[in-house]
Amino acid sequence: MSATRIHLVRHGEVHNPRRVLYGRLPGYHLSRAGRKMAQAAADHVAGLDRPVSALYSSPLERAQESAEPFSERFDLVPEIDVRVIEPTNVFEGTQMRRSLMNPLNWWHLRQPATPSWGEPYASVAERMRGIMDEAWDAVDGGDVVMVSHQAPIWITHLRVAGLPLRHDPRTRRCALSSVTSFERVGDVWREVAYATPAPTDGAVDVGAV
Repeated sequence: MSATRIHLVRHGEVHNPRRVLYGRLPGYHLSRAGRKMAQAAADHVAGLDRPVSALYSSPLERAQESAEPFSERFDLVPEIDVRVIEPTNVFEGTQMRRSLMNPLNWWHLRQPATPSWGEPYASVAERMRGIMDEAWDAVDGGDVVMVSHQAPIWITHLRVAGLPLRHDPRTRRCALSSVTSFERVGDVWREVAYATPAPTDGAVDVGAV
């Protein structure tokens, strides 16, 4: 047997008063609201009334903290896997608006299709496909939850939908603590659901790559 569904869950709101693009930087934890968002995501998955057999998390603090409600609800120990981590980004640690005002940084924007400012989209898509295939085959039935980040989840959506990976990061449909669900038939993945169980009005969401 194999898994029946994989849920890619984005982490909740991060405490980020300086509005920094935090990327893979350590020390960025969930805000109080972010913890409530993570709980809402876990409640949503539990409300689907489907058994959950495995839990994975990015190694970054905000993802591990967002995985805690799933761990408690389904009595699972999260497997930390670097393949679901945030992509690298040369603007990490900066305030993006200020960085874009500096002509010295425009060189990093020369190839948006790759993109030239960080890990290639194709690389992100391949590592996400790898962990999803591996997790799908590793369990004996039930769903799998993977707590990840906006870019890997959205790029997985694009790859599964057969769409170009090039995109404007500002247009991603991947809200804080959203749940994007996939199933595999043979070797073919398909997206089956997208949910936003947590209210995000007024949330700070400027740290994604």
